[in-house]
Amino acid sequence: MSALNRVAVVQASSIPFQAEPAVDKAVQLIAKAGAEGAKLALFPEAFIGGYPKGCTFATPVGTRLPGARDSFLRYFRGAIDVPGVETSRIAQAACEAGVFVVIGVIERGGATLYCTALFFDPERGLVGKHRKLMPTAAERLIWGFGDGSTLTTVDSAIGRVGSVICWENYMPMLRMAMYAKGVQIYCAPTADDRDSWVATMRHVALEGRCFVLSACQHIRRDAFPDDYDCALGNAPDTVLMRGGSLIVSPLGELIAGPNYEGEAILYADVDLDDIVRGKYDFDVVGHYARPDVFRLDVDTAEKPAVASP
Repeated sequence: MSALNRVAVVQASSIPFQAEPAVDKAVQLIAKAGAEGAKLALFPEAFIGGYPKGCTFATPVGTRLPGARDSFLRYFRGAIDVPGVETSRIAQAACEAGVFVVIGVIERGGATLYCTALFFDPERGLVGKHRKLMPTAAERLIWGFGDGSTLTTVDSAIGRVGSVICWENYMPMLRMAMYAKGVQIYCAPTADDRDSWVATMRHVALEGRCFVLSACQHIRRDAFPDDYDCALGNAPDTVLMRGGSLIVSPLGELIAGPNYEGEAILYADVDLDDIVRGKYDFDVVGHYARPDVFRLDVDTAEKPAVASP
């Protein structure tokens, strides 16, 4: 008999540049999702550390204006170490709530920042991470590049979980690598709140025949510090990201969301047997693949700047 498991997508604003209160908020939301029966909860991209929507970091091409380096310093101070105090607190919250948590953070790696998704198992704690491979546009100024060593999938009590962050979902080869890893709960934390994002998530679900969960923040200008210079407007009620979080079935059907109304937790009961039902006529890495014509080679080795002897 099929088993149903409840999953949750958390649509909430971060507390930009302030790790401790952002973790406080995450802990409360994890507990709430668990109390509602969720066995997995997905948070948005950069929920801890913040997504600096509308910030130019005072850096036109070819120069750094006054304040540029201090803007980055503030962003760096609001990021977290992995593992660290903040990850221990999230792991404890996941344990107490009985919830597998996928959460977007800004991770320090030396003096470089990475846009990262962390995986927390309620019994095993921090069990993996994925660093965004390809920061988009101006994100490349403030974030480093991940490598193939964090193309992570993790087995959980409700299925195999993976994460692909924001516009990485437009990288066909990355998606194919994740499908080959057998991802069943495909998590897409994002900062993309456009109408077109819904079509992307439905396509991914249909292509991979997996459940797709996408979480985006609903955040206004007044969530940021008063001296934050936002190119999109500085009126306190300016909506910088409007949400659009959703959950999609393996046949591309919307089973929760999209929600553009404000902070919310979206729920759906998922049946992994629907993945097998979906792959009956289309298995992109199985009977529908053509390895005699197409082949993808994926390098999953870590790429340090200096190799140890």
